[in-house]
Amino acid sequence: MTEYRDRTTGEIKSQGQLRKENPNMSMPKVWNANVFDALNVDPVFPSAKPPIADGEYKVVVRNGVEQDNEGNWVQAWVLQDMFSSDENGTKAEKEAAYQRQIDDRIAFQNRDKRDGLLSETDWMALSDVTMSAEMAAYRQALRDITSHANWPHLDEADWPTKP
Repeated sequence: MTEYRDRTTGEIKSQGQLRKENPNMSMPKVWNANVFDALNVDPVFPSAKPPIADGEYKVVVRNGVEQDNEGNWVQAWVLQDMFSSDENGTKAEKEAAYQRQIDDRIAFQNRDKRDGLLSETDWMALSDVTMSAEMAAYRQALRDITSHANWPHLDEADWPTKP
């Protein structure tokens, strides 16, 4: 949605609102500087949202508009805490619960990957196949992956190597 800033009031309006407020004004489909001057508005350009560092419980929220270094009006963004203390719990409790949800989802995905890797070698565990010691150790390492020091946040190097 394209937005425009009223030069007098600073209010942000959409193109539809401006057309509605000026029903007797003929406006082209593509607006240019002449239309902006006639409506006494400036276009608001999109701007990049600030990044959120890993481990921060923050959200990016729109915070009006601001002028950039070139004098253009652009979207303004701020980082806000994702959680706050209230009658439902403290900020720390809510962050811990949220992190548990993330960890549980990652653990589920890693267990699914582990189960797939084990199933690829299940045929080697049949009674008529002699499994090598290396393959037995690999399969045991897969079963023990949940006790890895980095669990559930495993890097690719944390996974055992298939012999």
